[in-house]
Amino acid sequence: MERAKRKVKVWDIILFVLTVFLALLFIYPVFFALISAFKSNGDILKNPAALPTTLYVQNFKDLFEQSDFAGAIWNSVVMTVVSEIFIIFIVPLAAYGIERRKSRMTSLVYTYFLAGMMIPFHLYMFPLFKQMKIFHLFGNMAGPIVCCVSGAISFGCLLYCSFLKGIPIEIEEAAMIDGCTPFQTFWKVTFPLLGPCTGSMVILNGLSIWNDYLMPYLVLPSGKAKTITVEIAGFVGQYSARWDIVFAGTIISIVPALVIFCAFQKYFVKGVTAGAAKG
Repeated sequence: MERAKRKVKVWDIILFVLTVFLALLFIYPVFFALISAFKSNGDILKNPAALPTTLYVQNFKDLFEQSDFAGAIWNSVVMTVVSEIFIIFIVPLAAYGIERRKSRMTSLVYTYFLAGMMIPFHLYMFPLFKQMKIFHLFGNMAGPIVCCVSGAISFGCLLYCSFLKGIPIEIEEAAMIDGCTPFQTFWKVTFPLLGPCTGSMVILNGLSIWNDYLMPYLVLPSGKAKTITVEIAGFVGQYSARWDIVFAGTIISIVPALVIFCAFQKYFVKGVTAGAAKG
């Protein structure tokens, strides 16, 4: 028994040290970006790992003066918020119809959604852009929003269907007996019970849309404000780079994502653990 306890303690210590090491490994890039945001470009190139000697804020001024970064922030906010609203309105309804109205057709649709997760974006990128031009979605904010919403349906249906399996159907039947329509039953009874799942969807899709680079870069017109990631990448050229401005923009882009994650962290953890248990 004593040997077993010693082995358990030693193993716990090893896991703790490994966890701390991995945490530092992931935190260091953020810390490096933070200290570099308050250093001049010359100081970054001279000694990248050194701490800033003074609080150099000219980087943030140059960021807004040398680019339309305010417009880029607005575009990122609009693209993320509007996409999230459509995702939270469409995906749960689709998953509810698949899970509660089981038939060959719904099973086929569900399999079709899952198959879409296996196809990489780069494989259908060019046909997608041609289709966007046909529907006049190329060159405006509607294009990335439609792509973000459609791209979230496959994983969203998988996640919501797994959660709906754990909600007793008797609750919905009782609501319908009381006079609720199927639409009212879903939004007033079932959807509030999907809070952890919705929180996970908001965080995962929100961070993915906020940090997306390829879609806004290719779809939105050149010469105008795009999104935060595209504007930041514009300061890295073939022969020169303003790393001080890049890191300043990176820190600004991290703040909203960090706030959203902290606000929905409780629901995200519940969603991940409950989804793992149901799966």
